[in-house]
Amino acid sequence: MRLFLDANILFTAAHNPKGKAIFLIELGRQGYWELFSSPYALEEARRNLERKFPHLLDGLSALVDGICLIEHRAGFDHPDGLAHKDQPIFQAALACQATHLLTGDIRDFGPFMNQPENTFGICIQTVAEFLKHRVAVKGGVGSTAA
Repeated sequence: MRLFLDANILFTAAHNPKGKAIFLIELGRQGYWELFSSPYALEEARRNLERKFPHLLDGLSALVDGICLIEHRAGFDHPDGLAHKDQPIFQAALACQATHLLTGDIRDFGPFMNQPENTFGICIQTVAEFLKHRVAVKGGVGSTAA
């Protein structure tokens, strides 16, 4: 599996070192899935941290170690109706051939969640939803599809 992390996932992982986002990243570092994001998403996460929690900026730099950053490709497809500001996120996910785009942006990505047939094969989910289908109650990692 190839996971593309939206800016709010990077922000959340830097802000909450005991949360689901960092857990997902740690599992990626252990080889359960490949992790991708983009300079565009990283810059958005950095700006938001700088504005809200500037003391966490160093943690963001350490966090992206091991996450492959890929540029979005203008002109790549995106779902009709996706907000202009989110098109580079989707295009980068498409460029890295992500199986999943993980985001907390329900307002803009919500209408496209769990509809890979309408999003060029990419399953858009929250971290919680993604993990719910893959991590067993006792903490083991499964490979259930969804």
